Amino acid sequence: TCVGLRNLLQGLSFSVKYYSKHNHLQTVCLYSKIKHQKCHILDRSGGTCMHWTVPPGSIVPWRFFSCKEGTKIPSKRKQNTSITTSEHLYKDLLKSEQENWNDISAGYKAMTKRIKEKLEELHNKYMFNSGSPRIRFGENVYFEENGCIFLSKADDVDEGNVDILFSTEDLGFSDAFIQRIRISPDQRYMAISLKSDNSEEATCVIMKLGHFPAVEKVIPSVFSFEWATNDVLYYTSQKNLKCQNVFMTTFTNQKHTELVYTEQDARFFVDICCTKDRRFLTINSNSKTTSEVWLVECRHPFKLPALVQARTKGLIYHIEHRNDELYILTTYGEPAEYKLMKAPVASSGMENWQLVYALEKKTKLVDLEMFSDHCIMFLKNAGHLYLNVISFVSHSVQSIKLPTWACEFELESHPEYTTSTCYFQLTSPVHPPKRFAYSFKENNLIEQAVREVPIITNCHTTRLLAKSKDETSVPITVFHNMNSKELHRKPLLVHVYGAYGIDLNMSFKEEKLMLTEEGWILAYCHVRGGGELGLSWHKDGCQQNKLKGLHDLKACITLLHELGFSQPKYTALAAASAGGVLAGALCNTDPELIRAMVLQAPFVDVLNTMMKTHLPLTIEEQEEWGNPLADEKCMKYIESYCPYQNIKTQCYPSVFITAYENDQRIPLAGVLRYVQKLRKAVLDHASKTSKKGNWIPNIILDIQANGSHCDSSWEDSLNE
Repeated sequence: TCVGLRNLLQGLSFSVKYYSKHNHLQTVCLYSKIKHQKCHILDRSGGTCMHWTVPPGSIVPWRFFSCKEGTKIPSKRKQNTSITTSEHLYKDLLKSEQENWNDISAGYKAMTKRIKEKLEELHNKYMFNSGSPRIRFGENVYFEENGCIFLSKADDVDEGNVDILFSTEDLGFSDAFIQRIRISPDQRYMAISLKSDNSEEATCVIMKLGHFPAVEKVIPSVFSFEWATNDVLYYTSQKNLKCQNVFMTTFTNQKHTELVYTEQDARFFVDICCTKDRRFLTINSNSKTTSEVWLVECRHPFKLPALVQARTKGLIYHIEHRNDELYILTTYGEPAEYKLMKAPVASSGMENWQLVYALEKKTKLVDLEMFSDHCIMFLKNAGHLYLNVISFVSHSVQSIKLPTWACEFELESHPEYTTSTCYFQLTSPVHPPKRFAYSFKENNLIEQAVREVPIITNCHTTRLLAKSKDETSVPITVFHNMNSKELHRKPLLVHVYGAYGIDLNMSFKEEKLMLTEEGWILAYCHVRGGGELGLSWHKDGCQQNKLKGLHDLKACITLLHELGFSQPKYTALAAASAGGVLAGALCNTDPELIRAMVLQAPFVDVLNTMMKTHLPLTIEEQEEWGNPLADEKCMKYIESYCPYQNIKTQCYPSVFITAYENDQRIPLAGVLRYVQKLRKAVLDHASKTSKKGNWIPNIILDIQANGSHCDSSWEDSLNE
């Protein structure tokens, strides 16, 4: 499972299935990016993931907008009539699209059957051992399987001697999956968050453990939670996609709940973490560009939280603790990239921050994990992965380059603070997860042969640089079968995202391996707006720089064709969520570069969405897209690239869109408008250029009744 900052980032979607699923360093990696199954974030109270790595506020690698749309109408009677009429039109349109999808999809049954069988075969072959994470608590081991939480002695785990502590089905939560677990330090209580596919909000269930585990309390609409002591739990409440209140609840004889902190700024999102040494809880309030952290001392949970550093516009920071010092991951100072700094707990203001380590230029901090005597940074530089191991004892830094095929890290969940070994997995879109270990004692990297799985050896990985319109070099990662001949005749699938400082998801996916085995070329375009080359790479592709991402994408596809990787008539473009902005824009400006486009829950109506401040996330999203209501220049700039606004009568590629009825981040109404306008443009063009044998593209929309914003189980993603 994802752990650490990135988790926060890529996880909140769930805030994410990556994604994130894949908006901020994701502390609560709600979903596993490696496994195509519900992610079970098991963690003992002390094994907290730090939210480091991604700019705060990225709490989700995807769009956060809710579906509430409409304009205020003065007359109550008119308002009711308008709503009734619009509801009927909406339902009729929805029904029409569903009927259209049923007619079209019927023609692909044979192909679907073949692909599904192949994917199941690959899944069983490479992911059979991807069990849920286990947390060790002294001699006890806790783990989750199939909606149940089990307890076993460490020596008996593999013998099947387990006690069941919790079952979603037995307690009436059969439609929910376990998202996160926190166990109190004395193991008397267990807090669990449960979430269904069709809701953004989770329910927290607190169990009193013992011979007969029982439900102690149920708290609705909870986002994050941590135990301060054996019987004091801190949690954040989530409402309408916002998280701004922190509460403390006690399970002593004098049970009570009280509000501890309230965030007043709508641009900020609040969550809770626990330092690895269990000394402090951190109340983290983050926008997309600014942070503020408050500390709660676990030994004194009733004392008022203490401020680390007052929010300063543009300053991002995240906190860990070791030996009475705060370790601060921050953008403080020049250049505005991440640095590791430290300060005494008693004088934590940034005037006292001392540099421990600064990243090299164009280096992306993917994750960071603190241990008692070491800190490990997981880094990306020029497309390659590295480990930087910082020793707090010898004050040395060791840099280790990882295998060239690797594209993603996955730190194994809740490593012990005092452990002598750090375990993690490496993966790529076409390479199943492979386990590695770094030994602090031996100062070396060990490849773990934990299962007999064939190693992928026939897939070639190529890293390229494309020159964008302004001469900026844009990285591309390409995968293809080594045995493929005449690559210019092979089909090419191009991937793009380019928003929120989030990297393209390059974890293993069975369908990617299947495509390369069948001769496809896969290309991942790391355009500006994403985070592949650090925070400046994101800054150079957001707000008034969004068009740079579009120019980057065009340059990448053009270079691929020039180098003999496929050609336009065999090229498809894939994007999800905010990646739909650049993909949709390219379809408008350069439709001749691709033959097909596949979008999942796409953000294609930027201008209309950013004009509606009643939507819960519009204000916080202004730091990514700008504020068209307050700035006419910004409005015209968004209008210049917005996919919906720039549809015109021309020949388009075929388009396949998956949308979700319950998606709160991407309003379905906006996707429907986009599809209707695009179809009209395609038909108008066909009628004006009607010639025998003229090709008319398909514009297909599949509306999923279940699931929400790119968040689906392995079974659902398999069907899709």
